[in-house]
Amino acid sequence: MSEEIDDGNLISKTEAFLTFVVLSSWKDTITVLKSCETLSPWAENLQIVRRCCDSIAWKAPRDNSMVNDEGWCFDDVASLRIDHFMRIITAIRARGAKPEIIGKCIMRYADRWLPGMDAELEGLRGYGYGKNELQFSILIGRKEDEGIEHSKEQKSIIESLVSILPSQPEAAPCKFLLKMLKMAMVYSASQALIAELEKRAGMMLENANVNDLLIPNYKSEDQGKMVKSLEKQTMHNTDVVQRMVEYFLMHEQEKQQLPPTSGKSSVSKLLENYLAEVAKDPNLSITKFQVLADALPERARSCDDGLYRAIDTYLKTHPSLSEYDQRRLCKIMSCGKLSLDARMHAAQNDRLPLRTVIQVLFSEQVKMRAAMQGKEPAASDNNSEQEITQTSTKTEIMTLRAELENVKTQMTELQRDYSELQHEYEKQNNKHRNGSAWNFGWTKIRTSALFHRKLDGNEGGEGHQRSNSLGSKINFRRRLSIS
Repeated sequence: MSEEIDDGNLISKTEAFLTFVVLSSWKDTITVLKSCETLSPWAENLQIVRRCCDSIAWKAPRDNSMVNDEGWCFDDVASLRIDHFMRIITAIRARGAKPEIIGKCIMRYADRWLPGMDAELEGLRGYGYGKNELQFSILIGRKEDEGIEHSKEQKSIIESLVSILPSQPEAAPCKFLLKMLKMAMVYSASQALIAELEKRAGMMLENANVNDLLIPNYKSEDQGKMVKSLEKQTMHNTDVVQRMVEYFLMHEQEKQQLPPTSGKSSVSKLLENYLAEVAKDPNLSITKFQVLADALPERARSCDDGLYRAIDTYLKTHPSLSEYDQRRLCKIMSCGKLSLDARMHAAQNDRLPLRTVIQVLFSEQVKMRAAMQGKEPAASDNNSEQEITQTSTKTEIMTLRAELENVKTQMTELQRDYSELQHEYEKQNNKHRNGSAWNFGWTKIRTSALFHRKLDGNEGGEGHQRSNSLGSKINFRRRLSIS
């Protein structure tokens, strides 16, 4: 009986000490809670952890107006163990804290306990564009040398932080979600968590940039080890980006009843820049490139200059592409949506298939006719800007017309040279066919003086004809190589 009284007195004295001495100070509460990490059973039985977490949640800010510039309260909370941190966040949320406050706490905790990922991913991003295979192998070995316990701890932190992250868009920016997605893939988090991060990041995709989307390719079944078969695997995971674009489109359809935004145009430019980056990967298949390019509807792009740049980069990186695949790749873009500079570049680009170049020139001809048949601008007192625009348009039309006439002339010459070469070929075949009929009398004719005189008289003319034929062949082959 006396022992029970002593235990009750101890508990009451402990609560009094916590209430009037420890819990009255923010710093003391943090210090006591950190000390409880090594005394978990005893601290839990005395409810010290619960009292400290409730006290911190009570003193924590609930909105941005209560947060100072230094954010020292976030730093103190971020120094705690993950289970204590989650209990504090749960208590703060129960008190009605704003999602952005909870998001700031979680982001600060991730920066403290999940360091070094930005530097490593930046190094991986450079592989193939200046980095060598040795540097990539070093990064692979660094991941393999990490202890199993450390990897489990990192994985537990990632899954815990994502589970308590508020679902509101203002809780965390898209950049943070994509960073957590990369780390979740590195440490082989659950597929459900990865899918949740993909969905949330996809709904905010218009706020991302190209570097955020360059996610290295990992094998989830190998505990986060990077893909080693570089010959067969792409450097970046394009499937994740494709799924995020699909989530974005689904989210845009749900917002159709709201006022229209510029989200699709922003994501269209983002995707074009992303294609231009991954096109440098020699292992990227044309099918993956085409699927990514077709992920957004064509009406989402008002100009295809970025897409043309990505296609040109892919053709430059894959010079052995067949002509069929080249035409298949170029069908993705619309020649009518190219700017003047892009059309001029495409008309002189020897990497493009001939059919695409003709389509570019045809679209130019259509635009020239439309411009020439358009209405003249009405005269006004302040029409100087219209005159400048009209002069510039006429200059562009004249330049493009000259280029088109030049191409037509070259095509006519090529056709004529081809016909001459075909005629010469048929003539040579006829000579070989008729050779067997007069070979029998060749010995007698060769000894005759009359044949020698005729041969001497016609030698110059036939030599001139053979030189002309040979010249036409060389001229035709030279033009084919130039075209």
